[in-house]
Amino acid sequence: MEGTVFAPSLEGMKHVKSENGEMLTKPFLDVCKLILPVLDKFGTAMALVKSDIGGNITRLETKYVSNPGKYELLYSMVQEEIQAKTAKGSSSCTNGLLWLTRAMDFLVELFRDLLQHPDWTMAQACTDSYGKTLKKFHGWIASSAFTVAMKLAPDRKKFMDVIAGNGDIKEDMEAFCGTFHPLLEENHRFLASVDLDDLRAS
Repeated sequence: MEGTVFAPSLEGMKHVKSENGEMLTKPFLDVCKLILPVLDKFGTAMALVKSDIGGNITRLETKYVSNPGKYELLYSMVQEEIQAKTAKGSSSCTNGLLWLTRAMDFLVELFRDLLQHPDWTMAQACTDSYGKTLKKFHGWIASSAFTVAMKLAPDRKKFMDVIAGNGDIKEDMEAFCGTFHPLLEENHRFLASVDLDDLRAS
């Protein structure tokens, strides 16, 4: 593998915006997909998160593929659902985008914790980042399942060695968090502007 596991997504993020600065559907989803191999390195600890992210990417991608010209811009499918009054439905693309963004918030926070707290175990970093991001939107069942899964988190040093490949993992991790976080914030701002940023899990 050339460079770290973050190298493909760092490259992909250069293409997420249109010339007018609008978020493009396929490049954004592609970047999210490129993060999934990082989750594989967590083993069973991240199985729940990975299936959740994968499901939401598939939902948005299916919609995009149905009419790539119409849904070229990421927020176009949300705007369509708002007009149709289906945005708050549990199987809506709006819901998919919201939860995909939240899951990515969790990952960015996790990578930040790993950078900022070199003495923390992987389980500590996972629990802290979960508490700052997804926990407030999860009901008791989802929260409990997550807490149990975090106990299966891999050894930190082994994990860092695996994702580093032959690149500079700290540099790439910092670049990933620094570049991806503003894109996620943009999603939140858009969803908040249409009053859809506070939907909760059942």
